[in-house]
Amino acid sequence: MNPYLIFILAVIAGGWLLELVVETLNLRHVSPFPPEEFQGIVDPDQYRLTGRYLKEKTGFKLSLSSAMTVLTAGFILVGGFNLVDRWARGWGWNEVPTGLLFAGSIVLLADLLRAPFSYYSTFVIEERYGFNRSTRRTFFLDLVKGLILTALIGGPIFALVIRLFETAGPRAWVYCWAAVTVFQIFLVFIAPVTILPLFNKFTPLPEGEARNAIEEWARKEKLRLKGIFVMDASRRSTKTNAFFTGLGRSRRIVLFDTLMEKHSTGELVAVLAHELGHWRQKHILKMTALSAATSAVMFFVLSLFIKNEGLFNAFRMEELSIYASLFFFGFLYAPIESVLGIAKSWISRRHEYAADRYSAISTGGPEGLISALKKLSVENFTHLDPHPLKVFLFYSHPPVLERIRTLRKEPTGSVPSAQPV
Repeated sequence: MNPYLIFILAVIAGGWLLELVVETLNLRHVSPFPPEEFQGIVDPDQYRLTGRYLKEKTGFKLSLSSAMTVLTAGFILVGGFNLVDRWARGWGWNEVPTGLLFAGSIVLLADLLRAPFSYYSTFVIEERYGFNRSTRRTFFLDLVKGLILTALIGGPIFALVIRLFETAGPRAWVYCWAAVTVFQIFLVFIAPVTILPLFNKFTPLPEGEARNAIEEWARKEKLRLKGIFVMDASRRSTKTNAFFTGLGRSRRIVLFDTLMEKHSTGELVAVLAHELGHWRQKHILKMTALSAATSAVMFFVLSLFIKNEGLFNAFRMEELSIYASLFFFGFLYAPIESVLGIAKSWISRRHEYAADRYSAISTGGPEGLISALKKLSVENFTHLDPHPLKVFLFYSHPPVLERIRTLRKEPTGSVPSAQPV
């Protein structure tokens, strides 16, 4: 049997098995009673409801994973990629448009297969537990918008990568890496003003106590903002959040309207101070640099497998192509990506602790952020004490109990001298 096929099937099956083990351990790690830190915050009935939500979401997630594992392996074994390739080549176009047609067909097929699962998750599970506020019209419009954005954003960069590997010789991977990195940075600038408004409405935070407190805090921190906005997250869900977005003049604070409804002014400021901590300590820049470095590794390794005959035989392909190489390489690279993902998550968790500490010092104490974290966890039915293996493998944020315990340690030092940002 083809060694590439054996490896790819092993990766697919291994990924499914690992997920099954981790999620099973995670479910068994649910205590029947709320942690002491949450006594008085969440009552036993609601805590049991949180456990049922976790169990149902996990079961659904594993069902989706199992279905996609079987479908993906079956699609490979029956030569599904070759059937799509033959259809795309039948139009008689050259490499780039044929590649776009091939990629678009695969992406569309995958999205159509996932759509029923996504629909069930939204309108059955999320609705059963009181989270869903999305209408069916909004749900399907989001799917269509997502596909259009994938075509408009992913299509040109995919075409450019094909063309560079077709014409640029041995250094093509370097040019591809540079082009993709520049494009990703560019998206950070344009997303807040062009892409996010396609899915949500952003309105300036109205005058009042919350706006006055946030503006006063921003002045103290010498933080220049394009604006403070409220996002209509309640159109889709009751879950709460807040974030900074954009760079330079496009930088802005965004608060979910659900967050505004349920949190005090002090809690809002503490959450925003946490986000500012990421900016002050250059976490965004560091993670961007790390992503660029890992992308370089990916493109270099990719360059070694362009039009690899053994790899194409594993997928029962009749003809070699650059565009199909990009898809097939993803199966080979998955284990490397997983290892890099674990390292990135570990770094991200360190950054979250650092941003928490910044928030505590910036706002004069940890209680505002602790209170906000507790409310966010209870409101969103967060698993309060996940299994350590799941945290190690998949969590980009530390578990909330660990964050609270760390925050309760008296912060030392002071906020670095604020420079205008």
